[in-house]
Amino acid sequence: KLTSLALQPVITPELVQGRVHLKCTYSRPSSKLPLQYVVVWSRLSTHSRKEQIQRDTTLQSFAYVEMNGANLQLGDTVFCAVTAFTRDTPEQQSLPEESKGFYAGLKFLPESLQIAEDGKEHVLTILSTVPIACPEHDDSCKITLQLSTEDLGKNSQLLGPPDIALSACQVDLLRAPCSESSCAAAALTVTAVTDFAQDGNRVSRIRAEPVGQRDLLWRAYTPKDVKVTVRDLPTGNCYSFTDPHIITFDGW
Repeated sequence: KLTSLALQPVITPELVQGRVHLKCTYSRPSSKLPLQYVVVWSRLSTHSRKEQIQRDTTLQSFAYVEMNGANLQLGDTVFCAVTAFTRDTPEQQSLPEESKGFYAGLKFLPESLQIAEDGKEHVLTILSTVPIACPEHDDSCKITLQLSTEDLGKNSQLLGPPDIALSACQVDLLRAPCSESSCAAAALTVTAVTDFAQDGNRVSRIRAEPVGQRDLLWRAYTPKDVKVTVRDLPTGNCYSFTDPHIITFDGW
């Protein structure tokens, strides 16, 4: 019997003929027996259940699946499970070994922000875990994201515009060699607006939407929002009344 062979499958993203693929790589055991491998690809469905999307039988120590925007889309978490068996006796199978989940899409670092109305700038990094393909006859290997903010509070209509300001309305994710789960990245700063109003702590969200994309994979993708909590700080006041009475910011 073939027992656990320490295949240790790992998923990495790759461009194959200009299209985004995921590659499942595993170690080939130093077995004298001629081995074949069954690679089962699955994705996490909305109800956190794994659904199978592809099954390959191969002699190689790797297998590919294409992110075609149909059975595999941006925003999916993908797994590959590998089973080895001998070609002469296919009933002799090893135990299936599964990779860690690979999240394909945009990530925000940090995933949420807690900031104060103190004028400080906070850096928000947006990165893509998959490489960005270049359209045909076009050297611009980038994804343009339109950024917007929205107040999530119950009294958002009464309180006016959101409590946060962004350093840019659009950012470009430019393709770079994939390293440490980032194939493209952009950074912007988020600042809490000092509004001179005692309006309590407010929650807003930042949305990023791909614009002007001909690529179906990106066109049909809506990334997760980033939640930003703004801590209200008391504002100083100074008064001048009759003559010459002045009460300063610090109460003198």
